[in-house]
Amino acid sequence: MHTPIAPIGAHNLLVFLLQVGLMLALALALGALAARFRLPAVVGELFAGVVLGPSILAHVAPDFQRWLFPADPGQFHLLDAVGQIGVLLLVGLTGIHMDLGLVRKRAATAAGVSAGGLLIPLGLGIATGFLLPKAIVPEGTDMTVFALFMGVAMCVSAIPVLAKTLIDMKLLHRNIGQLTLTAGMIDDAFGWFMLSIVSAMAVNAVTTGTVLTSLAYLMVIVVLALTVGRPLVRGAMRLAARSPEAGPTVGTAVVLIVLASAGTHALGLESVFGAFVMGMLIGSAGRVDPARLAPLRTVTLYGLAPVFFATAGLRMDLTALARPPVLLAGLAVLAVAIVGKFLGAYAGARLSKLNRWEALALGAGLNARGVIEVVVAMVGLRLGILSVEAYTLVVLVAIVTSLMTPPILRAAMSRVEQTADEEIRETAHRAWTTTGTSTSA
Repeated sequence: MHTPIAPIGAHNLLVFLLQVGLMLALALALGALAARFRLPAVVGELFAGVVLGPSILAHVAPDFQRWLFPADPGQFHLLDAVGQIGVLLLVGLTGIHMDLGLVRKRAATAAGVSAGGLLIPLGLGIATGFLLPKAIVPEGTDMTVFALFMGVAMCVSAIPVLAKTLIDMKLLHRNIGQLTLTAGMIDDAFGWFMLSIVSAMAVNAVTTGTVLTSLAYLMVIVVLALTVGRPLVRGAMRLAARSPEAGPTVGTAVVLIVLASAGTHALGLESVFGAFVMGMLIGSAGRVDPARLAPLRTVTLYGLAPVFFATAGLRMDLTALARPPVLLAGLAVLAVAIVGKFLGAYAGARLSKLNRWEALALGAGLNARGVIEVVVAMVGLRLGILSVEAYTLVVLVAIVTSLMTPPILRAAMSRVEQTADEEIRETAHRAWTTTGTSTSA
């Protein structure tokens, strides 16, 4: 006879509801404020957690902060669960927005830009990981795993932030806008791939067998996605689309993304990798009206994802930057992240026969880390690869690079003349967006 499991206590439920309500309200308010200043909303949403966390509220009202966010792992896990669902759906939406046709069309140039934007920051990030003070590396963490993780954190880009920035700046129709998005898609795919391998190495002993097993699992996932997964997803989405309501389509997409995440997690890989792959399969399923997925996008971007980002900010401790070793390490990590990405993308663009202003625009666009960097940092903290100090530094990279992108991109693109093809594409985009379909990501 099974002993019945007691439901969540009244006090714990009250604290959880207040946590979610206050964090979401503040995240939405600060996100809207950031958007008013033409900054990515994620910056404001992250700062909501900073305000409520050890950086500010713990100093202003320590007793209230300890009551609202008690040092109880079980209580914090409730918040984490909501945030995890939010980030999985957000990454799934990112995969859905990937234009695989565009990737194939601009594959050669995008590959050149992406290779430079990946390899140089990856190498510099790994070197930086080995050189950082041991004081900010968690005790017992393998230095090779830590250095590889820093390399991954330095080489990723952020498609959601980049896509939203290009749309807001009316640059999505430009050749550079499309090329930046395509190169960013390749960066994202590589980032999830590397994150899964490093995560497997962190969970298991670092051996050749571990790495080979992770690679084998990844290859199996890709093969299954292309062979069995594609027709199954297409069939499921078409079956859901028979309903005149959007509900079944949204529900089916959520089920597929969550189950795919569970599948990759069960294999010892990162759950976000499964969400990303499933998102791409849903996006390429064909005959799925984007308007039917609009409710999923709305709930994710304005309900679940802000809670995730606020939770991410809650774990930051900016007071650690008052310590000279941490501050110097932070400046070094930030410099490596910015210079590595700019140099890599710029070099790749120039080798692909683009002019210097086009290359600078590509470097500025790909430098935006935003959402993806925060997800990577949260994974590192959860697995014990990053300390709170190192986590704070990585999230700072996400914030600073997202703030840098719009002004530099605007300045560079003002010096790139619009072509006839771009004018035609701009007309098509304008006609398409006036139908009421939203394309922000």
